[in-house]
Amino acid sequence: MRRSAYQIAAALLLAAAVVPPNASAAAQDASLPPHAWLFGTWTGGIFPIPNGLSNQACLSQPVVIFTRDLVLRATITEQELTQREVETVRSSSQGAEFRFAATGSGGSGLLGGGRANGFGCASPDELHVQRRGENEIAFPGCADFPNPLVRCHTR
Repeated sequence: MRRSAYQIAAALLLAAAVVPPNASAAAQDASLPPHAWLFGTWTGGIFPIPNGLSNQACLSQPVVIFTRDLVLRATITEQELTQREVETVRSSSQGAEFRFAATGSGGSGLLGGGRANGFGCASPDELHVQRRGENEIAFPGCADFPNPLVRCHTR
């Protein structure tokens, strides 16, 4: 499913509103899902992160947005973000492991095929997130995201 600019902006505002002040607080709050530390907007992944990236520049080119129930991702060939519905999330020693609900379609990207529905990983319905720091993550083994991602801050 594709998102309009309005829906993306709403998701960004929602993600910013629910981002815990720090990841350790999220880990201590049992009412939050195991991936609460990821909530918000991330950039990079597809491309190397430039030095001195401003908050405004970061937010102007979101690559991945994590919310409670959805993960939205950008692709080079599409103007709109592609969304994946979170089926389950499990904490791991290195980060988090996502399993997404099956999409039922092979994808409708410009080049065809289902790669746009996944992250270029072994399975389009799984994503392993490796935590590299408070504001840096990576998607190991995912060809579409060869570089680390950094969190975009709203302030």
